[in-house]
Amino acid sequence: MTLSAAKLKKCYDIAPSRVRQYLQAEIDFVLQKINRKDVVLDLGCGYGRLIPMLAKKAKFVHGIDNSETSLKFGKEYLRDTPRHMLHLMDAVKLTFSANTMDVVCCLQNGISAFNADQRTLIKEAVRVTRPGGCALFSTYSEKFWEPRLKWFMQQSKAGLIGELDMEKTRNGHIVCKDGFKVLAINPKKFIELTRWIRGIKVSVKEVDDSCLFFLIKKVK
Repeated sequence: MTLSAAKLKKCYDIAPSRVRQYLQAEIDFVLQKINRKDVVLDLGCGYGRLIPMLAKKAKFVHGIDNSETSLKFGKEYLRDTPRHMLHLMDAVKLTFSANTMDVVCCLQNGISAFNADQRTLIKEAVRVTRPGGCALFSTYSEKFWEPRLKWFMQQSKAGLIGELDMEKTRNGHIVCKDGFKVLAINPKKFIELTRWIRGIKVSVKEVDDSCLFFLIKKVK
């Protein structure tokens, strides 16, 4: 199941205070990695929730998503946001040339939520990143499980996602009875996925006791 842009926006609109803190901490960390001359790529941008904040810091922001409906919604949502462009594109089949982006972002647990081949997703992000630039992947910290679970229960109650299957929902994995799943990836798994890529340095950073960042620095 893929959430519509309107439903996805409402998921964020109804987020409780602790989740809002997490969301702000996530983007604040990303903004620290962006300079004024940087070109940024937001993978799975949806309706462009993060693009106004990214565009205030970067030289230019490209947002890609494979949902035409989300991008159409995003064009209206971002009508007053300068220095950006939205593209209908698959994150595992990027049409950008190699070494063209200073910072590539795959946030909000996109590495799992995209339901794409994770090795290919990482490979493409690294390919389009300039030497000296970085690719940022985020997922949920184990410490954030309770607030995260309550948030998804709230989304279910609001009819934005299906009923949660509480027998299968555990250990960082959200599972709905209609088959919708939101999984999480741990540092060991991510490092295993990147071990075969040459010319990179990988590090892990926890932020706000809620968010895990996997940072890939492309060596010059």
